[in-house]
Amino acid sequence: MSEATTRLGPHGRLVVTVGLAIYGFILLRDPGAYGFLDNVDLAIHEAGHLVFGIFGEFLGFAGGTLMQLLMPTTFLVYFLRRSDGHGASIMLWWIGQNCWNISVYVKDTQVQELPLVGGGEHDWVYLLDRLGWYARDQQVGDAFYTVGVVLYVAAIVWGFLGARKRPSERPSRAYHRPVLDE
Repeated sequence: MSEATTRLGPHGRLVVTVGLAIYGFILLRDPGAYGFLDNVDLAIHEAGHLVFGIFGEFLGFAGGTLMQLLMPTTFLVYFLRRSDGHGASIMLWWIGQNCWNISVYVKDTQVQELPLVGGGEHDWVYLLDRLGWYARDQQVGDAFYTVGVVLYVAAIVWGFLGARKRPSERPSRAYHRPVLDE
């Protein structure tokens, strides 16, 4: 069970969920505006290029976006395994926020106005061109945005429903050495 979420209590979890609902709504209206998670997301994105780059050029370009989605998904699974639905709802919100962030990058494919870290080729120019979807950048970006909206709404509903519930106790996974008869 997550100590931080447990210490927060139901009212604290409600406050966190309301805060995420409000902040998410602001981002939802203008996903291209700077948000407090953007620097974190950018660092994760850039690390993804390094991690996935060893698997070839295509995955190297896709790796930034993949890592942006995999990192919060890993934490979501962690909270689910600990039966902390509220913690998991926060991670689902982060995945939705990343989808909005990704949608802005995808929609920049043809105009290429966003500044790129370290220069180089625009990830989504390469990816959409290789997939034959270069002219569909707006539709692909809209799809990421829509998925983000669905995840945001689901996360907020889940957060409100889970805020009142105390994360359940789980048995320790500590290794117990068997007692051997002598």
